Amino acid sequence: MPEPSIKVKLLRPGARLPVFATPGASGLDLYACLAAPIELSPDVTLVPTGIAVEAPRGYDLQIRPRSGLARRGVDVILGTLDSDYRGEVFVSMRTFGSLARYRIEDGDRIAQLVISKFEALPLLQVEELSDSERGEGGHGSTGR
Repeated sequence: MPEPSIKVKLLRPGARLPVFATPGASGLDLYACLAAPIELSPDVTLVPTGIAVEAPRGYDLQIRPRSGLARRGVDVILGTLDSDYRGEVFVSMRTFGSLARYRIEDGDRIAQLVISKFEALPLLQVEELSDSERGEGGHGSTGR
């Protein structure tokens, strides 16, 4: 049986395969594939990558922010690529904080693609859940 792999299709000239920037990286860099630069603002903009992907069933592909861009005030909204999606990968981006505008150029590293294994477990409706030390403590209940 062949090893699981992520298939990547380049959709246009200039599209680039995602790459691990370092041997220890857990996310593959995703690149903008643009005919012209895009100006980000606080409104969400879909930035094209020029690629489509195919993940084997049982794998989860997540689009996540790059820490260097986040430090500058550029946000990537977490996204999930289902194993049966075959369309172009777009990255939902915006500026935040005091950054009003940010220019994305063709070929810029804009996000990370993280691959993980998951299991689709059945849901079981119950009347009660088991007790835990945390209980119903929500946002901020485990520390500052």
